[in-house]
Amino acid sequence: MTAATATPLVRTEGRSRANEIWRIVRLHTVNPSIFFGIPWIILGGAWAITMALALIVAGASGAPADDILTGFRYSWAVLSPQWYLVVVGVQAISFTFSFALGFGATRRDYWLGTSIMFVLVAVEMAAAIATLVQLEKATNGWWVGAGMFDALWYGQSGWLFDFYTSFALQMFVLFVGAGVTTVYMRWRMKGMLTLGASLIVVVLGALAIITGANAWPSVWAWFASIGLLGVFTITLGLALVCAVGGYLVIRRATPR
Repeated sequence: MTAATATPLVRTEGRSRANEIWRIVRLHTVNPSIFFGIPWIILGGAWAITMALALIVAGASGAPADDILTGFRYSWAVLSPQWYLVVVGVQAISFTFSFALGFGATRRDYWLGTSIMFVLVAVEMAAAIATLVQLEKATNGWWVGAGMFDALWYGQSGWLFDFYTSFALQMFVLFVGAGVTTVYMRWRMKGMLTLGASLIVVVLGALAIITGANAWPSVWAWFASIGLLGVFTITLGLALVCAVGGYLVIRRATPR
């Protein structure tokens, strides 16, 4: 008579699930130029144009670099990749969702992997932009007064503040693109029209209420009280709302 020895089962669910999530991250890097190439090409092109403009102004006016740099204070060139990152959010879902599900990924793991990819992209770009702001300040506008990165709110409150605001903004635009795409995949054009109409109604309703109550001074006072840090914290919160909403929608989306 032989005795059977019970071998304890080792749970590998957590590890295997982590591997599945990481596979989704790697899936998004199959074409790395979408996330890590084109945004920097756009930013580099904007930087080259800014440099050319600074050299033209310096050559034509003979003004010192400090005066030229002041003129670039309100340049939006530093935000040039953000519009493309909305498209990146769209492409990240529309190009990979069906493929990932076809290889056995769950919708939850797919969305978590995509979210991790968005975080990595936002961290990478935010750290680089915050560093470039400091380099631009240290070189007085790349020695010619070209102010691209040290513009708008950048360069006023240190590296960490610039990193946080860039991170929040990039998370927002990425998840807006991804969230809108999930609506299209779930309800197609009917869903897009409904979403667009709903947003218009909400915005117009809010404007009507504020205007009717003569509350604009209070609104501006509130924004002034929370400052830029508060504004971008709200922006990051809206990114979280888009992320959660996108997950709830994609759970029922049909891959095509």
